[in-house]
Amino acid sequence: MPDVIVRCTNLSLLILYPIAWFAPLMRAGFLPGFGLSEISVISGLQSLWKSDVVLALIVTAFALFAPYLKTLGLAMVQFRLASRAILPSLATLGKLAMADVFLIAIYIILVKGVGVGRIEVAWGLYLFTGCILASLAIGIWEGRRRTASGGSI
Repeated sequence: MPDVIVRCTNLSLLILYPIAWFAPLMRAGFLPGFGLSEISVISGLQSLWKSDVVLALIVTAFALFAPYLKTLGLAMVQFRLASRAILPSLATLGKLAMADVFLIAIYIILVKGVGVGRIEVAWGLYLFTGCILASLAIGIWEGRRRTASGGSI
């Protein structure tokens, strides 16, 4: 894959992540006849801040800071503003970011399994997951480039 495509894809994540944070991840309703309310990363975080500050800090780190910092770090490596030596740390950030997507999936499975309410997956979940997976793929690609070039820039 040409470097230009990888760099542009990585830079596009800096725009797509904030869109994904505000996009509806799911629509949930707990009582029939009352409609479904949309839940986004940001609305979920707002609810968490009111009820559990520690959990809100953890989810904020996983959902917002980890993927964005990883993307910025990869951009710095790609534009030779940072050493390739930071790639292992960026890979760890990527894994932390993916943890948030798994948590959302678990919540959906639990609510559907219990049958308490109704949940519909919305387009934002696919966008958010796609951003995380694209970032992971770019990180793997950069890591392989590092190995192929003998670890140097």
